[in-house]
Amino acid sequence: MDKDTQAGAGWWRRLCQVLRRVLGREPASRNELLEIITEAQQRGLLDHDALDTIQRVLQVAELRVRDVMIPRSKMVVVDRNSSPEEFLPILVESAHSRFPVIDGDRDKIVGILLAKDVLRYFDESQRGSFNMRDMLRPAVFIPESKRLNVLLTEFRASRNHMAVVVDEYGGAAGLITIEDVLEQIVGDIEDEHDIDDEADMILQRDDGEYIVKALLPLEDFNDHFGKAFDPEGNDTVGGLVVKAFSHVPKRGESIAIDGLQFEVLHADTRRVHLLKVRKLESDEPIAEFPSVVD
Repeated sequence: MDKDTQAGAGWWRRLCQVLRRVLGREPASRNELLEIITEAQQRGLLDHDALDTIQRVLQVAELRVRDVMIPRSKMVVVDRNSSPEEFLPILVESAHSRFPVIDGDRDKIVGILLAKDVLRYFDESQRGSFNMRDMLRPAVFIPESKRLNVLLTEFRASRNHMAVVVDEYGGAAGLITIEDVLEQIVGDIEDEHDIDDEADMILQRDDGEYIVKALLPLEDFNDHFGKAFDPEGNDTVGGLVVKAFSHVPKRGESIAIDGLQFEVLHADTRRVHLLKVRKLESDEPIAEFPSVVD
């Protein structure tokens, strides 16, 4: 049993022990646990928001870093050989607080640059002594397969807020922040710099799969994937998938619709939050959907 699996099992045992003390019985499975807390909500012991949060916490224990990371192609990076005049516009435009620093290649990440450290450059007495190498913080590297609940524990223990995700060959596959993990528990954390457009709603992975937010308008989904799903009655891609299932699907459920495979990555009792989408091969089975416009 690897470290991540042991940590996940320990978390599950502690939760079951708490429930045994509170409810007088210990759930035998995750599904039984969900039934218990759903029953508690129906009896008025929990409100909908509390139920959703508990369900998200349970799902975080199953999600892997690869499911929610920012892919390599979307990373905003700074080259360590560039001057402040060259990379400052990048910092200002992105409005991020942390930036992976590369050495000419996105696979060669040599550290993390904090925007607040660059403020020293604006001190007249420091203008001539700016040195990128002196500014760098160590980068933390983690595998794509790491569980999110384990990563959150490591973030809290180390006080790191960002980690570089590497693939099986040691190359940079993407990055993940503590905010990305927390959003899986509390929902989207938006600030004044967030832009709710298609570029943020669809992330393409290197393996040809797409991570799609369920709130993406169906018209934008059609434009991106060249489809003609009828938006009547289904304003979002999440609504399309729920209608195809005829119920609110759970994480891990999948369905094929008009040549696309939709897998649920994150959902609660009321709606779907995150989907994995891939194009089916010609010899794979395709499920028809009644709202598809020919």
